Amino acid sequence: MSGRAQLMWDEAVTGYDFGPSHPMDPVRLDLTRRLVGAFGLDRELEIVAAKPAGESTLRLVHREDYIDAVKAVSADPAGADGSYGLGTVDDPAFAGMHEVSALIAGQSVGAAEAVWRGDAEHAVNFAGGLHHAMPGGAAGFCVYNDASLAIARLLELGAERVAYVDVDVHHGDGVQAAFWTDPRVLTVSLHEHPRTLFPQTGWPEETGAGAGEGAAVNVALPAGTGDAGWVRAFHAVVPELLAEFRPQVLVTQHGADTHFEDPLAHLAVSLDAQRAVQVACHELAHEYAGGKWVALGGGGYAVVDVVPRSWTHLVGIAAGKPVPPEAVIPEGWRRDVFARTRQLGPQRMTDGRWPVSWASWEEGYDPADRVDQAVLATRRAVFPLRGLLP
Repeated sequence: MSGRAQLMWDEAVTGYDFGPSHPMDPVRLDLTRRLVGAFGLDRELEIVAAKPAGESTLRLVHREDYIDAVKAVSADPAGADGSYGLGTVDDPAFAGMHEVSALIAGQSVGAAEAVWRGDAEHAVNFAGGLHHAMPGGAAGFCVYNDASLAIARLLELGAERVAYVDVDVHHGDGVQAAFWTDPRVLTVSLHEHPRTLFPQTGWPEETGAGAGEGAAVNVALPAGTGDAGWVRAFHAVVPELLAEFRPQVLVTQHGADTHFEDPLAHLAVSLDAQRAVQVACHELAHEYAGGKWVALGGGGYAVVDVVPRSWTHLVGIAAGKPVPPEAVIPEGWRRDVFARTRQLGPQRMTDGRWPVSWASWEEGYDPADRVDQAVLATRRAVFPLRGLLP
């Protein structure tokens, strides 16, 4: 084990571009990469550009007819008619869609391979985390499900237990669907309640099926949940499950759209709480997965104020050089922000809420509290299936 972290990056991933009016603006990837460099984290990581996922790799998760459909609209975007979820408002067709989607998937697969083989202890692909894509269709801004493909590649390489923890504001439905009956993969998703947010799945009663019963875990949090409740819910569910499951690799998805400034959702989480959960995932990887950690990006549509800061914290944590919350953001990066977006960039790496305060579940719970009700619903639905007390 080299111990050196890898950052998966190929500038061509910024070609994942649904158009100027789409909320998933690829500038968020460019600005993140520039902020990582501005803090000198390049010197602490190995920067790796993995090859695109080939067709045999894509078929580990996706149907051949769907891959063919993506290739067809990639070559002729005007021919997209909404079938397979391509050419819709969420997933407009664009030239080169297959190539850049396969490239992003390849970065996550490459991250998984590097961690499994011991070339790196941790690997980050913040361009990844496209967790809504299904085996046979695009959905929710996601064409190929790189998270599922990374996990499937780990299983192909011989992994027997892979844990996936998703803290995007939206339910990790595509990853859950890919491994719904597979007991080798534990999927845990912490998200806004499906009553109030796409994709309207991720109820606590969704626990897997067949041999995979009890391997899907969903914490559906009420709209308006803030730092203390969000971090409390994470710690009330995730560590105990990982201790029982004993994963050989931990794959995490860090969508930044839980933030109170995000325009597409309704949680009230700060950058500081996102950082706290990133730190917790790093610690859990060392405690329960031998340090093997693959960290992915995901959603996040406050593309200047939130996403670059959140994922730069993630990269710093993985590199072993965490950026202090109080750190002043280099002026050169803020000039880049203005040049690219005509917006003023943030000045510090904090929302002013560090350290984040939260109450441990072991201290007791309030049956009248809506967050505690959500945690209890999850524990009651799935913990007994894993031999744990609810």
